[in-house]
Amino acid sequence: MTALEGEPASLDPTRTALVLVDLMDRIAALPLAPRSGDQVVATAGELARKFRAAGATVVLVRVERPGAVTQPPGSDVVAGLVGEGDLVVVKRTVGGFHQTGLHDMLAERGVRTLVFGGIATNLGVESTARAAADHGYELLFVEDAMAALTEDEHRAAIALNFPRLGTVATASALGFG
Repeated sequence: MTALEGEPASLDPTRTALVLVDLMDRIAALPLAPRSGDQVVATAGELARKFRAAGATVVLVRVERPGAVTQPPGSDVVAGLVGEGDLVVVKRTVGGFHQTGLHDMLAERGVRTLVFGGIATNLGVESTARAAADHGYELLFVEDAMAALTEDEHRAAIALNFPRLGTVATASALGFG
């Protein structure tokens, strides 16, 4: 289902979490489409502020290379995105649920709806969303808070895969009821 131009999505802040995937300097600096990493980070930052103000949970998922003694430069979440009380989850696979404790953290908070943004749309975001669907979460995808390595990869996830898992919307369509 898509809500790109429909009614605004009204979310319950006590049962909703914003999940931002792989918004790290080294990933946001890649050549991306249909928007730059800076644009994704800016939209994600606005969403995070909106979610925090409403009292909703904000989760930032970042990747570490398994077995590496040190991580490559730029492996932290982009400066300024993590706020007080946010959850930071470190993954070592494509998706954010495998062996991270993310499901337990969300269940402890009573979260049932996940709102996704991040890089890359068809990789880290989609893998995390598929696992979330397997856990029974309701899913919402913020199209303008995502990018991929190519526009075709982004569009395929947005147009073909995400509508089968949840609702696709824009950041401006999100609100708390």
